[in-house]
Amino acid sequence: MNIINSMVELMTELLKWLYYASSAIGLPYYGVAIILLTIIVKMILYPLTWKQMSSMRRMSDLQPKIKEIQKKFKDQPDKANAAVMEMYKKHNANPMSGCLPLLVQLPIFWALYKTLYDFGTYITDPNQAYFLWFNLTLKSSLQNDFFILPILAAATTYLQTKVSSTMSSTDPTQKTMLYIMPIVFGYFSSTVPAGLSLYWVTMNIVTILQQLYINKKLAKEKAADAV
Repeated sequence: MNIINSMVELMTELLKWLYYASSAIGLPYYGVAIILLTIIVKMILYPLTWKQMSSMRRMSDLQPKIKEIQKKFKDQPDKANAAVMEMYKKHNANPMSGCLPLLVQLPIFWALYKTLYDFGTYITDPNQAYFLWFNLTLKSSLQNDFFILPILAAATTYLQTKVSSTMSSTDPTQKTMLYIMPIVFGYFSSTVPAGLSLYWVTMNIVTILQQLYINKKLAKEKAADAV
C-alpha cells in the first residue's frame, strides 16, 4: 500500500508540473495536464503493452492448431497436453507471458486513477477546474456537459475492444464483451469526476493507436516468417 501511495504522490506532483508547463506555453488547463500525463504513462508502459498484446495475438494464432490437437487426442488428454506444450515450445509461445505485463501495469493505472479521482482537492483556483466547457472535478450528471465524455468513453472503449480483439468475430464471449464493455465504461464515466473520464478517453485513444501499430508490426513479422 505504501508503494501505491508513493506512486500517487509522484503522479500528483507530475500532474501539477505538467499543468505549470502547459501554462507556460499559454494552455493553463488541468485538462491538458491530464491528457499529457496519460500519454506519458502509456508511452512509458509501451514495452509491457507490446509484450502483452503480442503474446495474446500469438496465442490467438495458435488456437486453430490447439483445437486440431485436442480433436486428434480427445480420448488421450496426456498426449494432447504434451503435443500442445511442444507446439508452444516450437513457436516460442507462453500462455502466461501476457499476464505478467498486465499485472505490472495494474498498480500504475490504479495510482493514476487515484491521482485523477482526487485531483480536485488540490486545485487552488476554481477556474483551474475547467477545460473546454467541462468542470473536471464534477460528475457529468452534475453539469450541463451533455454526457459528451461518457459517450466518448463508450465509443472509444468499443473501438479499443474491436482493434484489440484476438479471437474470431463469431466467438460469443468476444461479441458479448464488444458490446457490454462500452456500456459499462460509459456508465462508469458518468459517475466519476470528468477529469477521470478525460483520462479514460485519452487512454483509450492512445491504446487504439498503439494496438493498430502493434497489429501492423505483428502482421509484417508473420508474413516474414511465412516466407
